[in-house]
Amino acid sequence: MQEKRKLNLAAWIIIGMLAGIAVGFVFLKVGGTFTTDYLKPVGTIYINLLKFMVVPVVLFSITKGVIALDDLKKVGSVGIKTFIYYICTTAFAVVVGLVVVNCFKGFFPVLDSSVTSGLEYTATEAPKIMDVIVNIFPDNLFKPMVETNMLPVIVIAIFFGAGILASGEKGRMASNLVDSLEDVVMKVLMMIIKLTPIGVFCLMADVVAVNGAKIVGSLAIVVGVAYIAYILHMVIVYSCSVKFLSGMSPIKFFKGIAAAMLTAFTTTSSNATLPINIECCNDMGAEPEISSFVLPLGATINMDGTAIYQAVAAVFIACCYGVDLTIGQMTMIVVTATLASIGTAGVSGAGMIMLSMVLIQVGLPVEGIALIAGVDKLFDMGRTTLNITGDATCAMWLSKVERNNKEKLAAK
Repeated sequence: MQEKRKLNLAAWIIIGMLAGIAVGFVFLKVGGTFTTDYLKPVGTIYINLLKFMVVPVVLFSITKGVIALDDLKKVGSVGIKTFIYYICTTAFAVVVGLVVVNCFKGFFPVLDSSVTSGLEYTATEAPKIMDVIVNIFPDNLFKPMVETNMLPVIVIAIFFGAGILASGEKGRMASNLVDSLEDVVMKVLMMIIKLTPIGVFCLMADVVAVNGAKIVGSLAIVVGVAYIAYILHMVIVYSCSVKFLSGMSPIKFFKGIAAAMLTAFTTTSSNATLPINIECCNDMGAEPEISSFVLPLGATINMDGTAIYQAVAAVFIACCYGVDLTIGQMTMIVVTATLASIGTAGVSGAGMIMLSMVLIQVGLPVEGIALIAGVDKLFDMGRTTLNITGDATCAMWLSKVERNNKEKLAAK
């Protein structure tokens, strides 16, 4: 007998979304408050569990990412250049995402106020830039965690990771502890993510029952907007990188990386695509020692597609809740999404936990994630493809730098 194929989580999430839409339309016709009284609270439980995981996921994943640099003296300039490159391209990605989504935000709906009851949002004056910078550095270890103030939590994680590296052999036990705790936290997170179909069903049913069909059509629009941003970032930023930094034809590059891009698109996992990405880059002329360092690091900290997704989703959710984001808040999205993307694990679906972090930082309701969770797989396919392509552009650039350095040494 052939073993029956089990539906994966993405399929169940889509089923939950479609079932929620169907149930929502039923109660839209019937009337009453059943979805708000009985289904929405179940969805709220799911959201609370997701919020509960924000701090530990960010704290341990970013600390582990810093530790993964291993010996800072050994990686030297290559590590610094890699990190700066990834930070810059991710920041560009957020800006591209914000520009594109703001061009289309007029097509996004405003939800009925009953959906956001108890989640009133009052726009506040944007803080001064120096106040923002000062507040990033905490004066208390636990206060940012209790208040879910994520930028200071990121700084804490970076400092602890650097401290563990600086401690050398004495820090090995702490490194092992962080690695163990990060694994435990990710396992708990995956348990919660498995509840996503139920949470999406309950929240989507209530959203549709209250708002009708207008929210359903907007999902297709927001996915399309994200893909426009993905493509623009790839065509503009990555093409310029391989052309001017690597001295390589963009067409040749995209042909060479096509196998890895297709793998990423179907698996939605940067880690699963890593071996193929390394092979593609080496075939295109990357130095093996560079690709073996840059690409695994990129799978951990370089998340351009995730950053675009966070920017697009944040503006979409803000529009749904009737919030007009200020320039200061969009700047905060750029900063937070850039740093949050560094901590996003290279596994399928991990971008949602980082999106909740971005929403919290700009004061938007985390419950809004339920509006797009049902189509998260579609977002994920594109953003993972973008992520691994960005990793490859860095490997090609640093390989050229390394070859130039070797030629200079040989000439002496």
